[in-house]
Amino acid sequence: MRLLRSTDLALRVLMRLAVSGGTTPTTRDVAAAMEVPYTHAAKVVAELQHMGLLAARRGRGGGLALTEKGRTASVGAVVRAFEGDGDVVDCEGATPCPLSSGCRLRGALRQAQEAFFASLDRITVADIVTNPTGPLLLGISVRV
Repeated sequence: MRLLRSTDLALRVLMRLAVSGGTTPTTRDVAAAMEVPYTHAAKVVAELQHMGLLAARRGRGGGLALTEKGRTASVGAVVRAFEGDGDVVDCEGATPCPLSSGCRLRGALRQAQEAFFASLDRITVADIVTNPTGPLLLGISVRV
């Protein structure tokens, strides 16, 4: 399973904000530090704000800040929100699989997907920025 770019970026934005130390980087700052297009970062930031995981203020003195909900958010919940809960394989797509009526693979893949999410449900954003990750994130933001 491979995460969408937006899911990866959402997690990295949350991690970066978790170690911001009171500073409020802008979306442009975060996009530059993460080396992603501003438009992509802006979409992800808007979704994270909609989820209540970060706060964004416009104008002079504005920027992004992680909310308490964002700090305690489960990584699994963030991944589910960005990835959706669809099946790993599209058995009913434009060309339905001829094995779908008796296939056991679909159930096995669904079970594996749920195990993946369950393992991430136990981890919070705060957990993933403990040493050595936190200091590394701060080093990345120096380039901003």
